[in-house]
Amino acid sequence: MSLVRFGVSLEKDLLKRFDMHCRQNAYSNRSEAIRDMIREIIVEEEWTGSNAAVTGVISLVYDHHKRELVDKLLNIQHDHQRIIVASQHIHLDHDNCLEVIVVKGSSKDVQGLAAELRATKGVKHGELVRTTTGKDM
Repeated sequence: MSLVRFGVSLEKDLLKRFDMHCRQNAYSNRSEAIRDMIREIIVEEEWTGSNAAVTGVISLVYDHHKRELVDKLLNIQHDHQRIIVASQHIHLDHDNCLEVIVVKGSSKDVQGLAAELRATKGVKHGELVRTTTGKDM
């Protein structure tokens, strides 16, 4: 990897806020923070601007006592097994479970699966954390 230096001109107040952001997020220098911001933009473009493979994690919290809910969630996952890499089931307490599902596929397919799982009656909370395969980073 070769590094390229470039200059950036900012208003004083904006730089002050950016430096505060760097400190609060434990960046050792501004370059690391800028690299992360650029990567975030690239990941966003992968999810919205192409049909390339993306990856992410779907997390669900639900009451496992809810009638037929576990079977419905498993059936949905079986219907989408080609994009599910792995899943883990965690017992949070006597009633509540956390399901973590690692996915890889087209952004359309992954977002569709996440939406279907979240919309399942009895799911208390669901979220899709979008990231990259790292292939083009």
